[in-house]
Parts: sequence; structure tokens; C-alpha cells
Amino acid sequence: MSKSWALTKRAQYQKVYSLGLSKSDRLVIIKSLANDLEFSRYGFSVNKPLGKAVKRNRVRRLLKEIVRLAPIKQGWDIVFIARRGAAEADYHQLKQSVEKLLMRADLLLNKNEMVSTGAN
Repeated sequence: MSKSWALTKRAQYQKVYSLGLSKSDRLVIIKSLANDLEFSRYGFSVNKPLGKAVKRNRVRRLLKEIVRLAPIKQGWDIVFIARRGAAEADYHQLKQSVEKLLMRADLLLNKNEMVSTGAN
């Protein structure tokens, strides 16, 4: 995931938090907002109540890998916020949670869109 595809500024996060739509379950919250760009940008928020830095960084790495492999629609700013249960969850539980939320938010590409856009 390149730097241009990352939300890096506080103002970008604030805009998604205040104007974006929210979906949540017991492990992850996603907030999404259309961005009028030809690519999607992602942000990850893992707060201190989750645990020490090692645990927080592990959760962040897992979320980044899940998002990297997911067929997400273009033109969205999406922030993934880890909840307390995410620190004890394994990769497959987090992946299932993220994919379910992306599907509920209608952000996953379906099979027809994947063929037409050339996405994997």
C-alpha cells in the first residue's frame, strides 16, 4: 500500500469522522466517505486501551494486510478503527469482520466489477 493511498493528515481523518457513514461490529468500526478521486485512501486507528505498542502494531499490520488483499471499490476514504476485542482476535476473525463490514457498507467490488476494472 503506497503512501498516496493513505490518510495522513488529521484534517482528512476528521472529515471522514464527521461526514462519513459508520458500520461496526465487536472487533472493528469502519467510517467511509466518498473522496472524488480515482483511488481509495485508507486510515487505521488503534488506540492505547487495546494494549501496549506491540499489540497495537500487530492489529494495525493485520488490518493493513486484510485491506491490501480486499477488492475495495475506488473513490473512497475509509478509516478502520480497532475495538478492544481486536487485540485478542486472530487474522481470520479480523478478516471476516472487515469483509462483513465492507459488504454492509457496499464497498466491496462484486465479481462483475472485478472483471471489468481488471482488479484482482
